[in-house]
Amino acid sequence: MNIFAPIDGSECSTRALRFAAEMTRNFDASLHVVHFTDEETDATDAILDNAREILDENGIQTEPELSTDVRLEFRPAERVGKDILDLVEQRGYDHVVMGHHGSGAVERAIVGSAAETVLRSEKVSVTVVP
Repeated sequence: MNIFAPIDGSECSTRALRFAAEMTRNFDASLHVVHFTDEETDATDAILDNAREILDENGIQTEPELSTDVRLEFRPAERVGKDILDLVEQRGYDHVVMGHHGSGAVERAIVGSAAETVLRSEKVSVTVVP
């Protein structure tokens, strides 16, 4: 099983990565971690360092990736959701584990949700961690 965990540095994303790492161990799967952003900053380095720590704690030998191909437009979360789905299709991931901020209806209407975009596609099985 190939598990894909997109990360954004939020607390729910960190919980999702920890869940994905445990799932990887339990199912003897492989884990692929990607952070999507439109530019690399110090915050990006911190997000990747945190992911490395979680992976190391769980004995998972993989390096988190950085994708700067994101075009953040009016609905950035929806755009990221589509980029996640593109990677799922290109790389053949079997399962996605991702966090969800649990934002309200108004925020979802304006900003969107990457997790919602991936769930609604029905292209891959998804575990959403709040």
